[in-house]
Order: sequence, then C-alpha cells, then structure tokens
Amino acid sequence: MFNAITITTVWVLDQDEALDFYVGKLGFQVDEDVDLGFMRWLTIALPSDPGRNLLPEVPGPPAMSEETAAQLRDLLTKGALGTAAILTTDDCQGVYDKLKASGIEFTQDVEQQPYGLDCAFRDPFGNQVRVTQPVKGPIEITEADIARWGGKS
Repeated sequence: MFNAITITTVWVLDQDEALDFYVGKLGFQVDEDVDLGFMRWLTIALPSDPGRNLLPEVPGPPAMSEETAAQLRDLLTKGALGTAAILTTDDCQGVYDKLKASGIEFTQDVEQQPYGLDCAFRDPFGNQVRVTQPVKGPIEITEADIARWGGKS
C-alpha cells in the first residue's frame, strides 16, 4: 500500500533558528525552502538519508487555528511533545562528545541499553532528540531493564 515515510513534521518556533540548529550543528542539509506566501515550506534531511525529510513547521494557520497553535507552542516549550526524532550513528560516544563541545545540552548522557548505546538532548524549542548506536543482532530485554525503565515486570 505505502512505500515510505518521506516527511515528518517537527514543530519549531522559528524556522531560521531551526536551520541554524539542525543544519549548522547537527549536519542536516536543506532539501526544499520555498515561500508559498501563506507559509514557508522548508524540508531538511541527513545527507546519508536524502529520501527522509523533517519539516520544521511553525504552529499556526493554515494548519491550525491560532488558539490551537498557542496550546501547541506551550506544550512544545515545556518539552511535552515527546521524541521528535531518533538519529542513528555508528559512534554514539563520538557524536555525544562533538555535540556537547558545540554547546548542545544533553538531557541524558550516553548509556548502554539493551538495544545499543543511547543519549538524548533537546533542540532549542523543547523537542527531544535521541541518538542511538544500535546493537547488531537480536535484542534481549531483561526484567532488570523493565524495572529500570519504570515498567512492571
């Protein structure tokens, strides 16, 4: 039925600031940047994954009412919208060190998880971004993992 997920929205408060962060600090590249008059259509992608884009979109018309946009902006700045993206790498510790040196503040340092090495930071707007170095092969989740994550075993 479907072939791929090509564009995923990431809510931001300012598209130029989003470009500075995602392109300037994280290494994304601009795919499309078009002024449609009623909105700016901006898509970015990792050079290694050009068919999968993020759409840094500012909450507001025409996608939603101003009242809804205000509610969404409030949730965004509180970091309440969940994970915006999970970026994979072959060197989680190296990415962490490089991004931390560039001034990015992490909400979780590099940790070993059953699925691989993992860390997390927030973008300038409050979106959580995770960086994961996946393990090869099958993943085993133990009772201790479930308990550590706050789940019930």
